[in-house]
Amino acid sequence: MRVLVAGSSGLIGGALRTRLTGAGHEVRRLVRRRPGRPDEHGWDPPSGRIDEGAFDGVDAVVNLCGAPLASGRWSAARKQLLADSRIEPTEVLAEAVAEHGVPTLVNASGINYYGDTGGTGVDESAPIGAGFLARLCGRWEAATEQARRAGARVVLLRTAPVLTAEGGLLGPLLPLFRFGLGGRLGDGRQYLPWISLPDEVSAIRFVLEHAEVAGPVNLTAPTPVTNAEFTRALGRALGRPAPWRVPGVALKAALGEAADEMLLTGPRALPGVLSAAGFDFRYPDLDGALAEVTRAG
Repeated sequence: MRVLVAGSSGLIGGALRTRLTGAGHEVRRLVRRRPGRPDEHGWDPPSGRIDEGAFDGVDAVVNLCGAPLASGRWSAARKQLLADSRIEPTEVLAEAVAEHGVPTLVNASGINYYGDTGGTGVDESAPIGAGFLARLCGRWEAATEQARRAGARVVLLRTAPVLTAEGGLLGPLLPLFRFGLGGRLGDGRQYLPWISLPDEVSAIRFVLEHAEVAGPVNLTAPTPVTNAEFTRALGRALGRPAPWRVPGVALKAALGEAADEMLLTGPRALPGVLSAAGFDFRYPDLDGALAEVTRAG
């Protein structure tokens, strides 16, 4: 396949490029700077400009654009940036997919689509939840509508926090836990869906190569855990105690709404579509994934 990737310089995008080219696919990149290689094409989402020829012969577009969610308190300006960095590029790409007749659009979304589900497990059939992140994911996914109406297969990647030594969920946690400063957040009963980086990029390759997969797809391991379980597992992987507890009130005082939606609540999300389609997780359990990550880091 010839795959055009937006957001290819990020953690997931870089790993995906390596995985796809290793599997024999041709990867083109959309970049916002001046293109410097034959596989790069310039674009500017605010103006809707994309270099001529970027979509020639393209079989699929993968859109991974979006500013990081974990960046302190969510001011009104920060919320607007989080929305604009997702919705605007998606609308531009969906229009281009429709215009050029690209068969497939694989678009990022987030597992926070479901909001806080407590102990109730949810798959892709569950309705949208409450809160800023759920509404953001709903708007993000709706921005693909023009491609779907034009007949493209649209896949919506509802991605859980990704485990890797290079950053993501574990970036700020590994140093703390290595110094014995790790601990659960709040009461620790909130669920924390997760996925390893190898499974994240393998799952994206899987949906690209399996034309029967369409619509929302939960990119999350089949074994969601509570925050307390995650804390104990990371402590075991590093051989360090993790006895501490960060009170929820302190997190809310420091981070406000971001703490409530990202740290103190979460969905018990399950990969229903991937499991039904026969996707084989390399790291289905947390201990195995953390053992690999901590060896690599």
